[in-house]
Amino acid sequence: MPEIRAVIFDMDGVLVDSEPLYMEQERLSYARYGVTLDTAGLSRFVGTTQRYMWSTIKAEHGLAEPLDFLMAQHQKQVVRAMGMAPLSAMPGVPDFLVKLKEAEIPCAVASSSPAELVGVILRKTELLPFFDRVVCGTDVKNSKPDPEIFLLAAGRLGVAPHECAVIEDSSHGVAAAKAAGMFCIGFVNPHSGLQDLSAADRHVRHHDEITKWFLEQ
Repeated sequence: MPEIRAVIFDMDGVLVDSEPLYMEQERLSYARYGVTLDTAGLSRFVGTTQRYMWSTIKAEHGLAEPLDFLMAQHQKQVVRAMGMAPLSAMPGVPDFLVKLKEAEIPCAVASSSPAELVGVILRKTELLPFFDRVVCGTDVKNSKPDPEIFLLAAGRLGVAPHECAVIEDSSHGVAAAKAAGMFCIGFVNPHSGLQDLSAADRHVRHHDEITKWFLEQ
């Protein structure tokens, strides 16, 4: 177990149980173009950027619409849906963030979602003040499982990658964290679809488990 000097959180499915809402909006957007995906088809995009998702859908289903149009239309729909949804932080998250703040351990969000959507969710759940840095899918060129977003978050926190712990609920996110050389906690969220978290260094099902583990170090 390395010495942890910073914690980087994925957002959707880790801080907020929002993946079911995302998947529903994706189904609605895909249906507009006659595309239907099963649970496995939806799960493969968990943790990735909208650009990655829509470029894949466009290529696989031969959509004629420009990529930027598909992304903009979908984002507008998702932002509206998230703004109306009764979102709240997942159980144990506020307590864990308070403990990290008391221990003077800096925290960052590294979410594949676009900046506008990340802002809506973090403000609505009142979690934004806990984070020293927020990195979004619109800040990077490469989607998870590429490690770019986690390396950028570590750089902005001023901490070496091997001194960071990442909390992730997706197979793409776990792969990105490990590629970045970071300790990874796989958060098992049954609402995040079919995710293989076996590459994570540790697995938990509740944030209280993480809080207890950190306090024992």
